[in-house]
Amino acid sequence: MRGEPSCPKCGGRVRAPGIFADSWQCDVHGTVHPLQPVIPPSVEALGVVVHHARVPVWMPWPLPVGWLFTGATFAGDDRSGGRATAVACSGPGPLGGIGELILVAEELGVGLGARYAGLDGPDPGPHMSVEKPPQAKVLAAGRPTPLWHVADTPDDRAVFAGEALGLWLWAVVWPEQSGLLMYDELVLTDLRDAGAEMDLLPCGALSPRILEP
Repeated sequence: MRGEPSCPKCGGRVRAPGIFADSWQCDVHGTVHPLQPVIPPSVEALGVVVHHARVPVWMPWPLPVGWLFTGATFAGDDRSGGRATAVACSGPGPLGGIGELILVAEELGVGLGARYAGLDGPDPGPHMSVEKPPQAKVLAAGRPTPLWHVADTPDDRAVFAGEALGLWLWAVVWPEQSGLLMYDELVLTDLRDAGAEMDLLPCGALSPRILEP
């Protein structure tokens, strides 16, 4: 992997553990799980993320017709493992043009999902009206999983979030109208359980969305 780890919340530089701290440090956000450089899309590269992950690595499976895997990354290091994962997919949007989807699984407070959502973060709770019915549902690892629309995000994207396997699940979709994709009850697979099926994954060009939140 090329590049240097960065802060999952702001993209700023982070300092590795050393004499004065036993954890990665961001000047703005303090102790963080370092975001590793984005890995260009290939089955082998995705395997690196899966190998490190201590949280799900969510992927729509099967992918919507015409959609491709377009990048992945994780927040964490060799010692802590991946405490957040992000997987990008791109393909034909429901209303034409190209749609892009980033799925993030993360522990409380990591802040990676909020960064892709365009929020100060770190968690979606304050921006979700969970007292109302969910706006979307997915099947995550075989379990019906409600997702609520996340408010206060930039106009160019649609953001949904909920809880799956006891962790945050974010779905960030560009452009905003491609959020209709989330009303089709996507089936999400945790790639940690995918086995040899992962070899069949169609790969496309690296998504600029996952590269530059």
